[in-house]
Amino acid sequence: MIDSAMASIIKLLNARPSRTWSLIISLFGDAVVPRGGEIDLASLSAFCAGLDIDVGAVRTALSRLVRDGWLHRQKRGRHSFYRLSAHGHAQFVTASARIYAPPLCSEGMTLTLLLAPESARGDSAGSFAAQGFGMAQPGLFVAVQPTRAALPKGMLSLKVEGDAPTLQQLAARSWPLDHLAAHYRAFLRAFAPLAAALAANLAPDDIQALLARVLLIHEYRRIALRDPFLPRDLLPPDWPGTAARQLCAALYARLFLPAENWLDSHATTSRGTALPPSRESATRFLP
Repeated sequence: MIDSAMASIIKLLNARPSRTWSLIISLFGDAVVPRGGEIDLASLSAFCAGLDIDVGAVRTALSRLVRDGWLHRQKRGRHSFYRLSAHGHAQFVTASARIYAPPLCSEGMTLTLLLAPESARGDSAGSFAAQGFGMAQPGLFVAVQPTRAALPKGMLSLKVEGDAPTLQQLAARSWPLDHLAAHYRAFLRAFAPLAAALAANLAPDDIQALLARVLLIHEYRRIALRDPFLPRDLLPPDWPGTAARQLCAALYARLFLPAENWLDSHATTSRGTALPPSRESATRFLP
């Protein structure tokens, strides 16, 4: 049943265009960064082989990540090791806060409006979206307070209040909530078989646990990084994001230790040692 559940998740992954580099980023962010940020090519290849990704595709993806400034490569004899760059680490710090930490409690029904200069609107839209901001109209960005994002220099923050229907209308206009809801429901369907297998006390082996854990986060982060995590009063009825986060947290807790066991036994650093343990990872998704 575990094998069948894993096959259905991998089938979902393979239904989209190949993004080996993105899977490697997910592996680094979830499993490697908390344990020192460095891992050997052999372990990366073994992980990808479990997803039917050949070593050639792995090397191509790693070359791209090095070229784009995400990773640094180091050779020791015949062996290669990859370490996260400072740029990559900064990106993971921001993403991890949105993926693993509990959503921030909003201050009632208050929103923050950010008015960007016209010359900066194009760049600001993508930057703000990545931090959970919505866009009510070009140049006018919306965020629930409090937000983890700092107010950019040269922009104004304005608090607004209104009745619940009007605020709901603003939220629906500023964020693609229907689109996010559809992705959350697809996530729930994709990982339901794995949840059923684990509920039946069927235990994955260590490599299966690592594969499932990284795929779980890989799929969840694609949605969570675009989710503004609005207060319940601003969301449509039966919002599936809540159930998706609960499922993700429950599965992560079950998969965590066997996945760490595989890293303990197989992954090495350029010093020839095992990846150092991480206390941070064990507290992810906790309230």
